[in-house]
Amino acid sequence: MPSGTGGGRGRRRGAYGVDAPYALFGLGCGAVGSALAGFGTLSGPGIGVAWLPFLCALVMAVAFVLYAHATRRGKFTVWEDLLDGLELRGNERLLDLGCGRGAVLLAGARRVPEGRAVGVDLWRGVDQTGNAASATERNARAENVQDRVELRTGDLRDLPFGDGEFDVVLSSLAIHNIKDAEGRRRAVAEAVRVLGPGGRLVIADIGGSVPFYRDVLDGLPVSGVGVRSAGWRMWWGGPWMRTRVVTATG
Repeated sequence: MPSGTGGGRGRRRGAYGVDAPYALFGLGCGAVGSALAGFGTLSGPGIGVAWLPFLCALVMAVAFVLYAHATRRGKFTVWEDLLDGLELRGNERLLDLGCGRGAVLLAGARRVPEGRAVGVDLWRGVDQTGNAASATERNARAENVQDRVELRTGDLRDLPFGDGEFDVVLSSLAIHNIKDAEGRRRAVAEAVRVLGPGGRLVIADIGGSVPFYRDVLDGLPVSGVGVRSAGWRMWWGGPWMRTRVVTATG
């Protein structure tokens, strides 16, 4: 049996960075700037006007806390639940699209001690702090799953894998980074192409992306397409930027 066979949940030992760090930075700056504006107003027009910038500061501070929780804790809990729900046998071949530093990839790898977990990414720092294959490799060693993890550099719109090669295809907060709708459609189609018969597809993403993915999947050879909310633990600042999950079976 390969090393690190205690699949499932466990204490995280890797360093997984911050998702879209510029957004978290912007919320922090907005909260501080609004608070300073409020104090400045107190010395001018007075409390009758100051409540507005203080309210803005409060809203941004709450958004900052929610975002920080989502990127540092919430997304891990949500994905543990999603992976548990797949009830994997342990010998599957699993693919994570846009794996980044491996938060989802390595959680999946813990559950396939006799299988293989493959991550593909373009390794862009704007999507995640310190996003690099070397960082993911270090995390795989820290989590003791390096024996079953493979990393590839590739475009989600043109995956370097054969048809039906994987039993499970996952993606977390990645496909929306493709700016044009045609590119996102191709990425979803590629995910289905590499998914084997009876395989499981799980995509978690933000905003209006997931309903679009569902519409694309309705025209592809999959069944049981469903969409649900990931809950408050993956609110990226508030319910206006929540995560939804789309699932399907190959």
